[in-house]
Amino acid sequence: MTVGQKAPGFELLASNGKKVKLSDYQGKNVVLYFYPKDMTPGCTTEACDFRDQHENFEHLDAVILGVSPDPVDKHEKFVDKHGLPFLLLVDEDHKVAEEYGVWKLKKNFGKEYMGIERSTFIIDKEGNLSKEWRKVKVKGHVEEALEYIKENLS
Repeated sequence: MTVGQKAPGFELLASNGKKVKLSDYQGKNVVLYFYPKDMTPGCTTEACDFRDQHENFEHLDAVILGVSPDPVDKHEKFVDKHGLPFLLLVDEDHKVAEEYGVWKLKKNFGKEYMGIERSTFIIDKEGNLSKEWRKVKVKGHVEEALEYIKENLS
């Protein structure tokens, strides 16, 4: 997957209980962000940062979609607890994460396991990958994504 190419399509269950396809957002910019787990400190900060900038993304004709392996009931609780105004998508079998190259071997306290490498992809109105950030550091990232869309896709 490289910048400029068509972004891999998908259909996933969303936090609102409905199936969502990437193609549903043709004609809009899409901020597709992958995160490891609902209710964890870094993921909560990132989700709340996207929440706080949501209107600014909307003004740029951009939709935010969060993706993690959590089931729909955990997504619903996460959305409710933090007032998230965007959909979280269920990728329990991590097929979409694999397609986007973010399902990685991780290490934590000497333990190795497979999981999501925090990453964000900007998909343009034609469905092409416009920008990617891998191994995202949460602090300042949402503003960086917003600035990218403002400068390149609005």
